[in-house]
Amino acid sequence: MSANPDFAVSVLLIAYRAADTIIAAIDAALAQTLPCEIIVSDDCSPDDTYAIAQRHLAGYAGPHRVSVRQCAQNRGVAGHLSELFALAQGRIFLIMAGDDLSRPRRAAATLAAFDANPDVHALGSIVDEIDMQGNPLRRGVRHMPAAFGLDYFVRAGKLSTLLGATLALRREVFARFGPLRASAEDNILTLRAALLGRGLCLDEALVDYRQNPDSLGNWIFARHDDTPERFRRRYERTVRMYRDVADDIEAAITTLHELSAPRRALAERIVRIYRIEADARSAILDRPRREWLGPIWRGLREPGLRRKSAERALKLLVPRRWFGLRG
Repeated sequence: MSANPDFAVSVLLIAYRAADTIIAAIDAALAQTLPCEIIVSDDCSPDDTYAIAQRHLAGYAGPHRVSVRQCAQNRGVAGHLSELFALAQGRIFLIMAGDDLSRPRRAAATLAAFDANPDVHALGSIVDEIDMQGNPLRRGVRHMPAAFGLDYFVRAGKLSTLLGATLALRREVFARFGPLRASAEDNILTLRAALLGRGLCLDEALVDYRQNPDSLGNWIFARHDDTPERFRRRYERTVRMYRDVADDIEAAITTLHELSAPRRALAERIVRIYRIEADARSAILDRPRREWLGPIWRGLREPGLRRKSAERALKLLVPRRWFGLRG
């Protein structure tokens, strides 16, 4: 579907089990100072999220074009967003979450930043963190540098990207590469955008980011899991995530015949870094210690992974039970 010139920005407000927060999130979307296409979409929640959203928006007659929908079955964040990317008509896709609050300037500031930087294909912002009751926790939290490209991910050593709750992207990031292949939507979309150009993280807090213990990120990294199996769960989930990201970006690279040789080399190193991290974590979980050496050695050859790989080498000297594993 091509972009609709009537609305430059499509707000994609995704929700799952957000009955307690969806009204506030919708009101934040409606408060945008720039007229937008707003799609409120529930991922087949088991609670009343969808019904609440329908009731709250019944009879809306403001400046935005608003619709409410529900997935036929639970898709997960990546599948949910892929559905919405195919439906949205704006040239900029702005992602909102059903448990966060976007500031009124977010859509306008996002569009201005894209228009001023034609080579930027994804951007986010710093955030102010709030608790589940909306009380302030931390202000001005930054997850990425102000500007970044492929070279940043090669040297950073962290497999973190723009925060999904702040993410906005040009429609080309989806149109060029198709549906997302995994659950890690923020990693994949940020890296896809870096393949096409570069990214920004704005210095203005445009989102009140709710610290929700049930969020996907907290689930993947087992941040609120106090059981003895926490280490294993975190590693199993991140192994799958890192391999899925590597598969998606590797497939994306093959479609970009215009990618210059230096940028292609950087992109291939990013894929390699994700695979090294997945292999290293998988080996620590289930392999004899001698099989840890391959991923550790490969990591030591990547500048961004050297410190982490050296720390893993030290784990060869300590019992598995010290970090929550048997044997």
